Amino acid sequence: MEPGSVENLCIVYQSRDFLVVNKHWDVRIDSKTWRETLTLQKQLRHRFPELADPDTCYGFRFCHQLDFSTSGALCVALNKAAAGSAYRCFKERRVTKAYLALVRGHVQESRITISHAIGRNSMEGRTHTMCIEGTQGCENPKPSLTELVVLEHGLYAGDPVSKVLLQPLTGRTHQLRVHCSALGHPIVGDLTYGQASGQEDQPFRMMLHAFYLRIPTEAECVEACTPDPFVPALDACWSPHTVVQPLSQLIQVLRAARDPEPAEGGHSTHLPRPGRPPPPHPPETEAQRASYLQWLSEWTLEPDN
Repeated sequence: MEPGSVENLCIVYQSRDFLVVNKHWDVRIDSKTWRETLTLQKQLRHRFPELADPDTCYGFRFCHQLDFSTSGALCVALNKAAAGSAYRCFKERRVTKAYLALVRGHVQESRITISHAIGRNSMEGRTHTMCIEGTQGCENPKPSLTELVVLEHGLYAGDPVSKVLLQPLTGRTHQLRVHCSALGHPIVGDLTYGQASGQEDQPFRMMLHAFYLRIPTEAECVEACTPDPFVPALDACWSPHTVVQPLSQLIQVLRAARDPEPAEGGHSTHLPRPGRPPPPHPPETEAQRASYLQWLSEWTLEPDN
């Protein structure tokens, strides 16, 4: 995946109501700042000027978020009704998301459930970052769950690294980055939550990619699987030497899984862990509901009461 430009936006799913794009790394989704030379918003306006909606702030309704440094699948609703149906899937936790990452060190367990609660860091100089419960200055930590499956062990620029599949079962800010760091295996190239190292200037990007996305709306199932960017052919610094779990098998599990019924507090599809029931989702908080309603009032249909 080459660096982003206005012209090279990659579409991995398209219908009358939705687009799924393969967002480049180090590209913001949108911005009101004129200094931003490239945003996904500008790429979409360049590629699909006829689809831009003047009634929205940015011209397009982004159904969810990806960090500036994260690449991969991001869904765009093309009208209010579509945005409303996607909203309901997110609200009912029926959306399936899976990410690929390269993390520092060789993760010894093949599968791990990471359950550290995550809150905002109030320490001076860290006010725009998150941290796990028990960290000094951690404010309002909320239950957070991530499933990690090890795919490969290898070396990145000579340092031990693991390629992993990450599935967030909750949606906290910077959740995957914070959980990997708390595990002692920060994401390669993550300068915010990574460990200080002379090798951190080696990666040309943060090695986190939104690999798979499924949003089962009432009218259609929006499903997209993006190309794996973490292969030696695309980055000669990455040299895998041991396959722990084939990625192709996990993709089959994700695609074959039945979508949950549309009900409050439903569970997103997640990779099975033999002998263990899936962890429960925490109930929706008042703050989350207020955030959902604010999002809905700006971009979508009125919510059902």
